Amino acid sequence: MAISAQQVKALRDKTGAGMMDCKKALAESGGDEQKAIDWLRKKGIAKAAKRADREASEGVIGNYIHSNGKIGVMVEVKCETDFVAKSDKFQEFAKNVAMQIAAASPLCVSPDELPSENLEREKEIYRQQGLQEGKPAQIVEKIVEGRVKKYYKEVCLLEQAYIRDDKLTIQDLVNELVAVLGENIQIGRFVRMQLGAE
Repeated sequence: MAISAQQVKALRDKTGAGMMDCKKALAESGGDEQKAIDWLRKKGIAKAAKRADREASEGVIGNYIHSNGKIGVMVEVKCETDFVAKSDKFQEFAKNVAMQIAAASPLCVSPDELPSENLEREKEIYRQQGLQEGKPAQIVEKIVEGRVKKYYKEVCLLEQAYIRDDKLTIQDLVNELVAVLGENIQIGRFVRMQLGAE
């Protein structure tokens, strides 16, 4: 079933969820708007989007030191209140995010933080690969687009598959936590250190 742009826009206006999430929700629910809203709510996406503009000035610095003592991570995880920041769920989430960074070594939190020179270099590599495979120019651009999305999943923390459950992304975990705790949750800066690495 084809989902129209009008359906996506209407759902987005009602829930505040992202365009791709709305499209996926409508596809999953056969175009039924109410079922799509329920789908978004179950995923925590609708709630997360509505809370995203609220100020997150509290939080914790999550940390993780690998058992061999050669990899360490500190990550800023923010929320709205000190009460939530001290909760076990929030503390556990911060620890899990730090472990994710240690294991998956992202370059940045989200795609919009990726340095443009990194992205342009990757696009040029993908473009050249496509042309060397003898693909037509318009197909090459589609290939580049697909490979860029895959690149985001490798280097952007929120896009990465969660190390403990690869059916979920880190963004999904954030959305679920927002649904449970009822506050805007954000992952801020992080630093990952590996002994002997630059």
